[in-house]
Amino acid sequence: MSNIQRLNTGVRLSDASIYNGTVYLAGQVPRQTTEQGIEAQTAEVLASIDKLLAESGSSKERILSCQIFLKDISDLAGMNSVWDEWVAKGQCPSRATVQATLNNPAWRIEIVTVAAQN
Repeated sequence: MSNIQRLNTGVRLSDASIYNGTVYLAGQVPRQTTEQGIEAQTAEVLASIDKLLAESGSSKERILSCQIFLKDISDLAGMNSVWDEWVAKGQCPSRATVQATLNNPAWRIEIVTVAAQN
């Protein structure tokens, strides 16, 4: 049986949990939220995902699925413009995008990611 590995474990959550070759990332949210639009927040979140996947022995080419939560679904086009530039061409993961009330009113986006290790 494989051991569970956790990265950046805090009181309530770990940034990533790895089990049996699969990487589960916690919901990634923007840290720099002051007056940032959806494009800047999306870019920041995707950079966080890249960093955590690299630390976990994976990459965006290995993403299996993403769940994207938007504060306002009218941000979909702006989010997609950044996503489309970032996502690995020909390696688009399964994805769901919904409008949701996020924990911090300044957040416009949160992304939960599952990926295979390299």
